[in-house]
Amino acid sequence: MSTIAQHFGETCSCVACSAETRGGDAAFSRRRFLCTTLGTAAVMAGGVALSARPASAQSTMTPDEALQTMMDGNKRFTEGRLQSLNEDLAILKAKTAEKQEPFAAVLSCADSRVPVEFVFDQSIGHLFVVRVAGNVATPEITASLEYGIAVLGVNLLMVLGHSNCGAVKATIEGKAVPGQIGALYAPIWPAVNAAGNDLDAAIDANAKMQATLLSRTSTVITDATKQGKLKVVAARYDIATGVVSMLG
Repeated sequence: MSTIAQHFGETCSCVACSAETRGGDAAFSRRRFLCTTLGTAAVMAGGVALSARPASAQSTMTPDEALQTMMDGNKRFTEGRLQSLNEDLAILKAKTAEKQEPFAAVLSCADSRVPVEFVFDQSIGHLFVVRVAGNVATPEITASLEYGIAVLGVNLLMVLGHSNCGAVKATIEGKAVPGQIGALYAPIWPAVNAAGNDLDAAIDANAKMQATLLSRTSTVITDATKQGKLKVVAARYDIATGVVSMLG
């Protein structure tokens, strides 16, 4: 069976895809679906295919170096000394059009006031950012982060909460909300129960709990951490000051 990296990459040598040129468009669609399904099944089976080939990303940073790079970038951001904006976007796009080699993954809230790349002064292709209201680790979010780790080879996973988080505040208030917004309450409830009605404490508790959840429930993340290839941390972004603080 081909590796997960092959299934998500540009080329794949599995039986289904190698025959795609012989069956026309309809056959191609069926075989591509089969290929994708096989890759997904491999992930769900505990990452058996991951051992077949190392991740194709080329970052040579250690987990600690990746974290230091993030925090150095945040310092430049708060001091108004951004470097990433000076890089030529045309060159960046040319380099990342066919591949990506991020060194860190960030689970961030969907809040528009948290521009993750700016916050850490990183340009195109450096960060693998997954965003959802309340920065909660749903199965889909976890799967996305596992892709960043197993296929792209990121060295750092940061769960980034932020001040005045509306999702956490809404969970504390527990009011009726329209549509499916209420689905966000359940994964945030444990943090609210632990911190009470203190919004800041609940925000911090939520970030730490989501980081712990990812570390304990994902075999991909657990294995990478045990092997020293990945570091998982929780942090808080202050919207007013722009400062990112690590959470113990």
